[in-house]
Amino acid sequence: MAHTVLVVPVPALEDYIRARWEHYDPRWVSRDPAFTHAHITALAPFLAAPSDAELARVAAIARTTAALDFVLDEVSAFADGIVHAVPSPAAPFAELTARLWREFPECPPYAGEFADVVPHLTLDRVGPTVSLASVSAALAGVLPARARAERLELHRYAEGDCRVLASWPLGG
Repeated sequence: MAHTVLVVPVPALEDYIRARWEHYDPRWVSRDPAFTHAHITALAPFLAAPSDAELARVAAIARTTAALDFVLDEVSAFADGIVHAVPSPAAPFAELTARLWREFPECPPYAGEFADVVPHLTLDRVGPTVSLASVSAALAGVLPARARAERLELHRYAEGDCRVLASWPLGG
């Protein structure tokens, strides 16, 4: 089943994240050269087939959201085992999600599953061969990663067809 997601790409971690996707399920690895597997989710799920008018509303939010420098340096895990890195500062990402949700109230973050929405970049999931220590060790040469949030993108996720549908520069 296809779905769409609004994301801020993080090319600095693309090699690691793409390798994890290839490890777990290569059918979901994108062939679109513009697609960045490493991202911080801004709003998911988003509209299945947004209209031009709805895309213009997203563009207006991107235009009025400042690009920003941030750092990913700490590996942690949510209670459900999702291993992730939190951007610092996190507040601008949380505000972007809040603005998008106010504009699209029919699209609550993570379908309303979580009371607190924490901006993060998903790295892996705790399992028999994955721990916080193993992920931290694998990223020892990468983290801390200094990055810049410069774009908001609409990604389509579908088996065999993950791709960028639209892209807007932050700050216009």
